[in-house]
Amino acid sequence: MNDIIPSLPAFLLILTRITSFFVTIPLFSYRSIPATQRLIFAAILAWMMSYSVDIPTLNIDGQYILLVIKEAIVGLSIGIAAFIIMSAIQMAGGFIDFQMGFAIANVIDPQTGAQSPLLGQFFNSLAMLLLLAINGHHMLLDGIFYSYEFVPINELWPPFAEERMAEFVVLTFAKAFALAFQMAIPVVATLFLVDLALGITARTVPQLNIFVVGFPIKIGVSFIVLLTMASVFIVLMKKLFEIMIVSMRDLMVLLGGG
Repeated sequence: MNDIIPSLPAFLLILTRITSFFVTIPLFSYRSIPATQRLIFAAILAWMMSYSVDIPTLNIDGQYILLVIKEAIVGLSIGIAAFIIMSAIQMAGGFIDFQMGFAIANVIDPQTGAQSPLLGQFFNSLAMLLLLAINGHHMLLDGIFYSYEFVPINELWPPFAEERMAEFVVLTFAKAFALAFQMAIPVVATLFLVDLALGITARTVPQLNIFVVGFPIKIGVSFIVLLTMASVFIVLMKKLFEIMIVSMRDLMVLLGGG
């Protein structure tokens, strides 16, 4: 058995962290990937990492159960940190949909099963394709691999400070909201000017039914701005990926007591 797996208790701990990481991390946690394939992929990764990670002598006892719980919490925390940053794309789509009048037409996201705004779903699909194009999924897997340098496998509980962890959560939400605002502000600002122009038109030409005319005008202007600012959205998404990786690293440092 040792020829196949160096240490079965350590392999199970690594498998626990990886599977919990796949539960929350973007792309790998989506429903389009069957759970059986995710489990097989996690087992293969755990088997490969069992030869690369420094494995101490472990015994399956009462303390081992606590190590399993700790590994699950660490994997979930790292995945949630990345998920919070990626949720900025959904927020940006929600801002734009509200101004365009599409807020009432939410759709079911096939990846997560939750309701999602129309443009938020479009941005999310575009971001996932961009993430795969720049090999961002490799960076996500590197993150879970290098997490053992910050949070060792035999450490009973991460000695992080609660105050710094609360500050990290607040700053992460602030970064996500700022990125969502940067992605949505071109369309939102343009639609504000369109609303202002429609309001002036309604005052100068009372015979014109502004509610009938204004809705298609706002939709058409929004799509023109989206097409014009497409390259800007790509740049912001790349910046979002960088912030996501940095946030994962900072959380690992906190979990390791750094």
